Amino acid sequence: MKKGAKNLFTRYFLVIFSIILITGLVMGIAMGFSFYNYINTSQTELLSANARSVASSLTALNRERVDFEDVGVEQVMTGTLSLLSSNLTADVFICDQDGQVVICRHGSRSSSPLPDCEHYQNFRLPEDVLEKTDTYGEYSGRTRLSGALEKERITVVVPVVMSDSPVTAGYVCALEDLSEMFSPFLGDFVRIFVLCGIFSLALAAMGVYVLTYNIVHPLREMSRATQSYAKGDFTYRVPVTGNDELTELEEGFNAMARDLGILEASRRSFVANVSHELKTPMTTIGGFIDGIRDGTIPKEKEAYYLGIVSDEVKRLSRLVVTMLNMSKIESGELKLNPQRYDISRQIFQVMLNFEKALSDKKVEVAGLDKIDSVFVEADQDLIHQVIYNLVDNAVKFTPEHGCISVSAIADNTRVIVAIRNSGEGIPPDEISRVFERFYKVDKSRSIDAKGAGLGLYIVKSIVELHGGQIAVKSEMGQYTEFAFWLPANFSGRSGA
Repeated sequence: MKKGAKNLFTRYFLVIFSIILITGLVMGIAMGFSFYNYINTSQTELLSANARSVASSLTALNRERVDFEDVGVEQVMTGTLSLLSSNLTADVFICDQDGQVVICRHGSRSSSPLPDCEHYQNFRLPEDVLEKTDTYGEYSGRTRLSGALEKERITVVVPVVMSDSPVTAGYVCALEDLSEMFSPFLGDFVRIFVLCGIFSLALAAMGVYVLTYNIVHPLREMSRATQSYAKGDFTYRVPVTGNDELTELEEGFNAMARDLGILEASRRSFVANVSHELKTPMTTIGGFIDGIRDGTIPKEKEAYYLGIVSDEVKRLSRLVVTMLNMSKIESGELKLNPQRYDISRQIFQVMLNFEKALSDKKVEVAGLDKIDSVFVEADQDLIHQVIYNLVDNAVKFTPEHGCISVSAIADNTRVIVAIRNSGEGIPPDEISRVFERFYKVDKSRSIDAKGAGLGLYIVKSIVELHGGQIAVKSEMGQYTEFAFWLPANFSGRSGA
């Protein structure tokens, strides 16, 4: 398990860190492209503005027609082109109507060309570029001009048009290699991005490490806890820290462990109690029967001991029925057979079953003379078990010369039955648990030492199956009272 938890930590850390790294790279590339496009657009607009300025200057120097061989025009435009080319880090030149270079920053076609201008002697703007320029009034884009350039450049071409003639007299062309201008910015951008990325990734790595550890650590603790629980030790508790969903999970995990511990203790107690409940009467039954068969028990006492055997068999039968009912209730298989009957008569019948026990302990029974007929719609056999268990409890826990009081009343919607007995009472810290299965109040001094702790659990389950509720109240050294209510007209509900 530890190896698995470690692998989970590593995988989670690497996944989150990789996502951050990839996101940073994507953002960097996107920013780089955005910056590049911004520079490209800005430079194109700048070249376009200056090319139009050159075209306007050329138009202003020539009133009627453009004379590219005019010395004055050549001198002025050569200086202008030289200044612009230097400031823009671009090549700006003028072409004639056929797209051939006539003036560049080093001179004109009419004069002896300088060595630096020999590149443009065979240069010519492609026909499609000239057509687009004439059609749209300007041409711009990244192009090699149909192979005229060795590599792509930002190219801007604007026409030179005289005010009194619609025919294009020439063209002003501006070329710029964006990579030469962008390289210094790109280097600085990459350095800044790398430094910021390293710093951000370092912080992200620390944050992801802490976050991952805080998520995986509780899982490791739960893994240790499950190993402990698998061995039957439910005392281990997961440390609870923070105030988030994991904290709720830790608290829920500890609550589950506590409940499992209680259930396991109850189960062990139940197994021990049931084993005792089964073993003792079976031993008694077997001993008495063997004594009758081999003549150890005299003939005149056989009826007495057979009566004891009969009582023990009945006790075994009740235990088996209780366990079967518990199994049916928990599996949802217990079916109700509701019918309308007088529950007061049922209470009288149950009390008669305990007449001998009440007489032996000299217990006074109060309230029976005040009970009127009270009709209820319920499963008569199951409610008989409820009343029997509650009366049995009251008889067992009532001291000699004590008192048991019974009442049954009804209103328009429900029937309420209450059984109170004098006696030691139930401790306040245990009163909320008396209806738990296998639970017995203060086992070290309980009068009901032979009980399996299922009676009140069965009682509560049956009452709730009828849509009713049961409650208990007690005062130490005074009394204990169990009261339950049932709907006067049962409508087939399966629980409250």
